[in-house]
Amino acid sequence: MSCPYFYPVEARSGSPMLPLGELWAGECMAAPGAAQPQGHTCCNMGYARGLCQNFPDGDGPDAARFTISSFNNSRHAGAALGIQYVLERDHLPFAHGRLDYSSQAGGFAQAPPSGTLARQAQAYAESFLRRKKESGWKENQ
Repeated sequence: MSCPYFYPVEARSGSPMLPLGELWAGECMAAPGAAQPQGHTCCNMGYARGLCQNFPDGDGPDAARFTISSFNNSRHAGAALGIQYVLERDHLPFAHGRLDYSSQAGGFAQAPPSGTLARQAQAYAESFLRRKKESGWKENQ
């Protein structure tokens, strides 16, 4: 789960166990232009309410969670990924949905509800596809 206000910009190092598939550097959309916590721990791991000086007050979500819900790479150019997302508040669902991502087009079939959610889902898809490629998987198998 990443912070729902985190806009990932650059992958730093990876582990499929990290919420976005890799450790990312990025920008805080809760307080644009504000300094981020060193190491981006709260940004990459979510649940920063009360821990991060930039986290907004209010009834918004605490974390964003992503998973691949379907993966189709059979005999066509470009992988199609179904990505399920859940925004959480106090470890409970706050909002959820499905996004369809095309690696060939480098984007979504339908725009996600927010730019930050779109970028996090894209970062998650990029990390997933990078790990698949590094494992020897080929899109046109």
